[in-house]
Amino acid sequence: MSDFVDVDVKEVTRFIEPVLAEMGFELVDIECLSAYGKMVLRIYVDKEGGITLDECALMSREVGVLIDIKDFIQHEYILEVSSPGLNRPLKKERDFLSAIGKMVKIRMAIPIKGRRRFTGNLRKVENGNLYLEIDKHLFVLPRKDIEKANLVYEF
Repeated sequence: MSDFVDVDVKEVTRFIEPVLAEMGFELVDIECLSAYGKMVLRIYVDKEGGITLDECALMSREVGVLIDIKDFIQHEYILEVSSPGLNRPLKKERDFLSAIGKMVKIRMAIPIKGRRRFTGNLRKVENGNLYLEIDKHLFVLPRKDIEKANLVYEF
């Protein structure tokens, strides 16, 4: 991704999040990565009840035009708009609150009790901490130290 470090994902997020919200969609996440020597800007969106392929296509057209008008990206790129899928990333406070009672997988930036990876049932979110139950033990994980968090879909 070294060729694409000039893309400010936070700036793109600030710009497109209200536009998507106005269209009735929630911006879940944005990734900027390199695939086969090309830059890929991947945008994950969702709404209550899920999104359709046609809605992804609509958002791709709308967001692509806005990004091009604002000239956020100075080189060729591929824009992908998709659903976050079954293993939805958890980023915002409301993501964690809606995941209470569900299985989550968390990778910490700073180890807790000698480990960085946790998979368990999210019991509560309080005062900036997640309370995760794993094998009848409760772990308190500071949200600020989370590197990555996802829902775990159970079949």
